[in-house]
Amino acid sequence: MERAKQLMEMVAKYESLIYDTADYIWKNPETGYREWKTSAYMEEHFEALGYTLTKAGNIPGFYADLDTGRPGPKIAILGELDSLIVGNHPDADPETHAVHACGHNAQCAILLGVAAAMKEPGALDGLCGSIRFMAVPAEELIELGFREELRKQGVIRYFGGKVEFISRGYFDGVDMAMMIHSGKLPEGKTLSVSQGCNGCITKNITFKGVASHAGGSPEAGKNALYAATCGLNAVNAIRETFVDSEHIRFHPIITEGGAAVNAIPETAKVESYVRGASFDSIRDYNKKVNLALAGAAASLGCNVELDDHPGYFPLNNDANMTEILTEAMEAVTGPGTVTRGSWGTGCTDMGDVSAIMPAIHPHASGSIGTGHGKDYYVADKKAGCLYPAQCLTVAASMFLENDAARAKKVLAEAKPYFKSKDEYLAAIDNLTMDKDAVIYNEDGTVTLDFCQR
Repeated sequence: MERAKQLMEMVAKYESLIYDTADYIWKNPETGYREWKTSAYMEEHFEALGYTLTKAGNIPGFYADLDTGRPGPKIAILGELDSLIVGNHPDADPETHAVHACGHNAQCAILLGVAAAMKEPGALDGLCGSIRFMAVPAEELIELGFREELRKQGVIRYFGGKVEFISRGYFDGVDMAMMIHSGKLPEGKTLSVSQGCNGCITKNITFKGVASHAGGSPEAGKNALYAATCGLNAVNAIRETFVDSEHIRFHPIITEGGAAVNAIPETAKVESYVRGASFDSIRDYNKKVNLALAGAAASLGCNVELDDHPGYFPLNNDANMTEILTEAMEAVTGPGTVTRGSWGTGCTDMGDVSAIMPAIHPHASGSIGTGHGKDYYVADKKAGCLYPAQCLTVAASMFLENDAARAKKVLAEAKPYFKSKDEYLAAIDNLTMDKDAVIYNEDGTVTLDFCQR
C-alpha cells in the first residue's frame, strides 16, 4: 500500500496537465485517421517529458518506450485519439460534426498522466522490463468511405487503428496490453471489468439493377432498391436462428436508394456490420447474412456486390489482468469500488490486441449521458481521468515488481486465440471479400457465390 500511495502521488502531481489535456482534446475533436492536431498535442507533451517517439508517419499516432534497465516483459499502455460524429451534440465541431462522445479525450489524458508519473524519480525502483506508451488512431468504425480511400491509396491496410498498428509491427515485442475507457458506472463504483465484448465484420453492400422509366416502362427495369429491401427483410427473417449466446447483431442503413423518383433505381447501397461474440460465429453468421442478401437479389433478377472487410476481433479480457487491475483500482479508490460487468455487444479494436496477447480494457466512471449520444460528457475528470491514470500506474508497478512475477504468471496462463501476429493477420485477411454474389449462367441457371476466401 505504501508503494501504491507513492505512485498515486506521482500521478497527482500532474493533475492539472491531465485535466488540461482532456479539455484541449475535447475542444479539438478529430475522427479516425484525421487526428493530426490531437497527435501533435500528445507528441509535444511526450517529448517535453523526455520521451523518444516512433511516429506512425503517414497516419496519426505514435509509441514511446520506457525501459527500466533490467530485463523483463514489455507492457503496452494505450490511449485512443479519435472522436465520433454526433452532429446534434452541443459541443460538436460546427463543420465536421465531430465530438468526443465516447470519452477518448479522457484516454489521452490518462495516457499522458501515466507517462508523466513514470518519469518521476523513484517510479521505476524495483521494476524490470519496459513499458510502451501507445497513442493510437481510429478506434471508432466511422467514415468507412474515407478509410476505404486510404486503403486503396496504400496508406493503410486495415480500418481499425490498433489493427493497423499490429500489421505495422508496432506491437512486436509487446507481451501484454492494457487501457481504461471512460464510462458511466453505478454510484460508488470506479471501475468495471467485463469478460469482453463482440467483434465484427464491416459490410458495404451494393445492389445492382437496371434503370428504366418508372412511369412509362417499369417492366424494362430491375429495381435495385426493391432488391435491397427484400435483402434486409430476408436477413430479418433469419434472426430467430441467431443463437442468443453468440450475441449476433446486424444493423444496416440504406445510404443510397435511387437518383430520381421517376426512374427505377439502378443502384442501392447499404452499410452494416455483422457482430458476434466469437471469431467463428462472426464468420459463420456472416455467410448466412450473405446468402439472404444474394438470394434476395437473385429473386428480382438483380445482383449484389458484397464488400466485406475485417472490423474488430472479439475482446477477451484476461482473467489474471482483471485481478491485478481490480487490486490496483481498489488501492486508489478503496475496497468494493470495482464491479464486474456483463458481456458487451459493442466492439473495440482492443479485441484484436487480445487475439494475440493477454489484454484488458475496463471502464472507469465519471461520464454522464448516453455513449455516442448528444448528451455525453466526462463530467467528473477526477473519476474519469485521474483515478484511471493512478490505477494504470499502480498496476504497471504490480506487474513488473519482484522480477515481474505477476506479469510472468499472466503470460504463463494466457491463451490468446492466435499463436502469432502472422496467424492472426492471415485469419482476418480471409474475411475480406469484394465480389458480385449472383452469377447468371448462359444456360439460364443462377449460381450464388457469397463466401469469403
